Amino acid sequence: MKVLYAIQGTGNGHLSRARDIIPILQKKNIEIDILLSGTQADVDIPYPISYQFKGLSFIFGKKGGVDMWRTYVKANTRRLQKEISSLPIEKYDVIINDFEPVSAWACKLKNKPCVSLSHQAAVLSPNAPKPKKQDPLGKFILKSYAPTTRQYGFHFKAYQDNIFTPVIRQDIRNASCKKLDHYTVYLPSYSDDKILKMLSMAKNVKWDIFSKHNKKVIVDKNIKIQPITNEAFVQSMANSKGVLCGAGFETPAEVLYMKKKLMAIPMKGQYEQQCNAASLKELGVPIIKSLKKKHFEKLMNWIETDDFVEVDYPDITERIIDQLIEESLV
Repeated sequence: MKVLYAIQGTGNGHLSRARDIIPILQKKNIEIDILLSGTQADVDIPYPISYQFKGLSFIFGKKGGVDMWRTYVKANTRRLQKEISSLPIEKYDVIINDFEPVSAWACKLKNKPCVSLSHQAAVLSPNAPKPKKQDPLGKFILKSYAPTTRQYGFHFKAYQDNIFTPVIRQDIRNASCKKLDHYTVYLPSYSDDKILKMLSMAKNVKWDIFSKHNKKVIVDKNIKIQPITNEAFVQSMANSKGVLCGAGFETPAEVLYMKKKLMAIPMKGQYEQQCNAASLKELGVPIIKSLKKKHFEKLMNWIETDDFVEVDYPDITERIIDQLIEESLV
């Protein structure tokens, strides 16, 4: 059996999950090729890549949202069409897709089954929490970006039979957790200046900030800014009092698994993160809409409490892969 595993390279979550899924696929006596498309990730994959495409990436801005102009400029539709048509999708028995548009559209155009194994598959479920404010365009983009024929989803809770609790990578499961005196911060859609303007108001709080926009380490009084690396970020989270991050999926799930307190800020204009925020809020995680000063009091209230949300995220990834493969061959 020959399997194509196609992974979205925008953000770190898809690649972090893939680092656990790939070795499970490799031991199933199947031939696996890996496709990676997109940019903006800070995590690498220690496995050979068969196909590397630019794909269709959303570019992070510096004001809390997606930089739509840079996203538009990089969305070379002629190049994207060429990538889609060049992919020999017909030579694979099973295509597993983690929100990756090139393989998804290649399958759609050639009427070939494409199996979603992603967080986005769960977000789109009618049983998953949604934000109060409707976003028809955001929902349409999420649904149309990487269309699939069968879905297996991951979410903060198992909202239905084909939705499972998060894949917690082994780096996190094996981490030794302590409670030191710092807070870990990862907000890639905000500039360092914007983050500093807000967090420097908390004079007696030690902040360990991981930056997507800075390539060197800067230490100033109670604040440390450093470029993000997997090892340093995991260690910082494991030893933190709590984590302030965006409302993505993997990082909040990892924080919850480590029994750390969490506060999330969903990206503006990003429907998936608004849905994630709705789910986290339902679990009891405090959410703030932005890094504006009017939310500073809520941030300080979070700092002053020791409350965290209790979750149970068992290691069931291999069982999910077995189910996916078995049902794809029926």
